Amino acid sequence: MTELAHPDRLAKIEAMRAEGLDPYPARGVAAEAIADLIAALGTPEAPGPRAGTTATIAGRLLSQRDFGKLVFAPVLDRSGRLQIGLERDRLGDWWPKRKWLDGGDLVGATGVLGHTKKGEPTLWVTELTLLAKSVAPPPEKWHGLVDVEARYRRRYVDLWASEGVSAVFLKRSRIVSAIRRFLEAQGYIEVETPTLHPILGGAAARPFTTHYNALDHDFFLRIAPELYLKRCIVGGLERVFEIARNFRNEGLSPRHNPEFSMLELYEAQADYRRMMEISETMIESIAREVNGTTSVRFRGVDYDLRAPFERASYLELFEKHAGCAYDDQPGVRAKARELSIPDPGNFSKLSNDVFEACVEDHLHGPVIVYDYPVEISPLAKRKPGAPKIAERFEIFLGGMELGNAFSELNDPADQYQRFAEQVASKDPEAPGEIDIDYVQALEYGMPPAGGLGIGIDRLVMVLTGQDTIRDVLLFPALRPRSFESGESGEVVTPKKT
Repeated sequence: MTELAHPDRLAKIEAMRAEGLDPYPARGVAAEAIADLIAALGTPEAPGPRAGTTATIAGRLLSQRDFGKLVFAPVLDRSGRLQIGLERDRLGDWWPKRKWLDGGDLVGATGVLGHTKKGEPTLWVTELTLLAKSVAPPPEKWHGLVDVEARYRRRYVDLWASEGVSAVFLKRSRIVSAIRRFLEAQGYIEVETPTLHPILGGAAARPFTTHYNALDHDFFLRIAPELYLKRCIVGGLERVFEIARNFRNEGLSPRHNPEFSMLELYEAQADYRRMMEISETMIESIAREVNGTTSVRFRGVDYDLRAPFERASYLELFEKHAGCAYDDQPGVRAKARELSIPDPGNFSKLSNDVFEACVEDHLHGPVIVYDYPVEISPLAKRKPGAPKIAERFEIFLGGMELGNAFSELNDPADQYQRFAEQVASKDPEAPGEIDIDYVQALEYGMPPAGGLGIGIDRLVMVLTGQDTIRDVLLFPALRPRSFESGESGEVVTPKKT
């Protein structure tokens, strides 16, 4: 046992075992969802079809109120909470065993559905089963975990002890399901591509590296599934998508977690204009399905996700907010010095760093920023008649990027040259070698295609009104440290090392 286990609760376990009772039985109960029961119970004035009927629920027992011959306590399951009523006259020989129960225990309860004299929906218990004894006390006074870091480290407590937390993750599940339904209705098929990549590709990012013992070769956890999904387009699958777990060995912020979920889709015979249409209609459709409205409140500001979204040119925005053209080297370098932006040794990257610093905070949106410089878009097709511009766009809301899309580059010679320039740049976020197999795939011919990537975690942030990515990840990345408890089971501030 750890330091969280409470001596009084451990003593109750010993007492139960001495009486031949198992505090961790092997079988559960056939329970109904609490929300369904409450919906069918009705009111004392207008009883529903389940009023007066027998039901079984299972969940976590919360704080008890003991009135001598009567005990009330809420039971919480995934769908909601329902008060149970324990009466001495109903429970007979079991009644003394109520002293073995504590807040936080998992129980199964069978009884008759009804109401208290004050109209509170209640299950009047005829049989109660302890399903798992909680030896760690819940957070004090049931106000949830107060320490923010403790909430993330002990999400298994936060989910039931903190108001509204489980609702965020239930909605996240609905959002992902809605994405799948929307795309399948559009004729897309879901595929799975490798998580371990022999060569970096599909994005610019520092990777996590591992060693593949069977092949005696270093591999990378994928930073993006893009190049494998486009191989599927070459293979004739025509419309594919993947909800992929990606890994980028980078910093943490309210918008960034090294491990994150990304939707990527590719469609043959499409371009970035089609991707604009599908991205905004998909976001609107999901908002309506999971929220019942296109209006959202994110970081204190109200937004409307109805399509079509506003459009704005990258080049025009750059000049408006940075005060110079994106390819004006003296002007861009002067602006970078003014903003204390370090020179990465690559002018195109420096220019985009200036864009991010000067422009993104003004992109309240939702807005589609289109036509990016080709130098920072190595997988996008050049715009006809404008060889320095790529047919690429990004979606922004509240100054945060939600998605990225291209008219996909399908010229193998152009792709090889851009890969070679990336490798030669020595950018630590660029691939270290050319993905020859992907170039060879293009040599067999890839049809004109559009591709789109949307950050699932950021979309969930917007649709659930959460300010930080950690609040939409069940188990966000945290610095490892020992678990030390405060008075109410909260994790205390870590010691400096």
